[in-house]
Formats: sequence, C-alpha cells, structure tokens
Amino acid sequence: MQKLASLLLILVATIFSFGAYAEDGDIVDNYAYYGFEPDLITNYISTGKKLGFVRIGIELMVKDPEDLVDLEHHDPLLRAAILEIMGSQTADKVKSLTGREEIRRECYDTVNRLIEQETGKAIIVNLLFTKYLYD
Repeated sequence: MQKLASLLLILVATIFSFGAYAEDGDIVDNYAYYGFEPDLITNYISTGKKLGFVRIGIELMVKDPEDLVDLEHHDPLLRAAILEIMGSQTADKVKSLTGREEIRRECYDTVNRLIEQETGKAIIVNLLFTKYLYD
C-alpha cells in the first residue's frame, strides 16, 4: 500500500513539474483563483412592494498564485465595491442574461481598477460568477 502511495506521489509531482512549461521550454501561466467567502448577498432595485435580493459567488482569476495575498488583503475593499454595483442594478438587468454579463463586466473593471490603485499592477485576469441566485 505504501509503495502505491509513493508511486502516485511521484507521478503527481512529475505531472505538475512538467505542466508549468510549454514544449519549447517557455513558462506557462500558472493561474490561481481567489473566492469571496461567504457569498455576496445584497438587495437590488426592484419594482413593486417585494424586496429583491441577489446572492452571488465570485472567483477572481490571477496569473500568479502569489497575487492571492494581495487579493486577500484587499478583500473588504473589493467586496464593498461589488456590493455597491449589485445594489444599484434594476430587477430587469439582474434577471436577464445580457444584464448579468454587463454586471459581471462592470464588477471586473471596477475590481481590477481598485486593485491596480492599491498594488500598482492589474493582477486580475477574469472575474467569474460561480453562483448567481436572485429573487
């Protein structure tokens, strides 16, 4: 059993060591993801008497895993900016696919601008909605 575990460990280490390089020896980007925990929950502008809310899970994609430290440090700033954007949306925009993409893009642009102001570099490659629930 130990031999099998050792063999698996060696195999995994070998795969990961070769995975960081392209065939010609160039270093390939080593993407990492930062997830906001817990999910972001806020109200949005709704018509009528019913209060609308949205719950979203967000992952930020970065090229270098070392950038995750900066994202963790600035988590409250980024979270507040996203909540502000979500809270200013209309029900129609929140509930439509095109509106959802516009919101995602606005969140990406804002978060990238803020992190660039704080760290001096734009480290976020993409912003992904991993959960998007509304009522």
